[in-house]
Amino acid sequence: MEHLGTYIAFDLEFTEYKGQFHLIQVSAVKMQDGLEVGQFDSYVHTDVPLKSFINGLTGITSEHLLHAPSVGTVLADFQQFIGETALIGYNGKKSDIPILLENGLDVAALYQVDVYEEALERRSTDLHGIANLRLATVASFLGLKGRAHNSLEDARMTAQIYEKFKEVDESKSWLNEQDKDFQGTFNGLDLSAFFGGDDA
Repeated sequence: MEHLGTYIAFDLEFTEYKGQFHLIQVSAVKMQDGLEVGQFDSYVHTDVPLKSFINGLTGITSEHLLHAPSVGTVLADFQQFIGETALIGYNGKKSDIPILLENGLDVAALYQVDVYEEALERRSTDLHGIANLRLATVASFLGLKGRAHNSLEDARMTAQIYEKFKEVDESKSWLNEQDKDFQGTFNGLDLSAFFGGDDA
């Protein structure tokens, strides 16, 4: 996994109406050396009706969106926020990246790490025994807390999980180096006296 020092974790909330996806919230947190140094969070105006389960899942209502900025304004502000900073997400290749592209914003070249894919690779090792790979489940398994299905909180959880994975990798790397040093120390010693060297 690539270890980024400065990056932006982002997440979207959206609704589907007549076969088309409509953005309703765009959020992101900027991280530098493990600390949150900035955030972006905006509802997105839409006049399409929200399904009741979207309201129940996200807490977003039509009132939140009625006077929100247009999708064009929000994505222009979002593009200015991210600049050329590396992006990470959670299963973003499946939904978030394509939905942004449908709305005229192509960030695929900036997308460096998909934390869901990392979780999938670690399911039998670092996440052994986890029930599923939903964002909130992975966060809880790693001892992190957050409120799922709010895009700002989801972006934050994505960053926190990524930081945990980096910590695990760094610990493994340190242990491997210690093991190499230990083996190197013994390789340089003459231990024949301890293991049946010539008695003559």
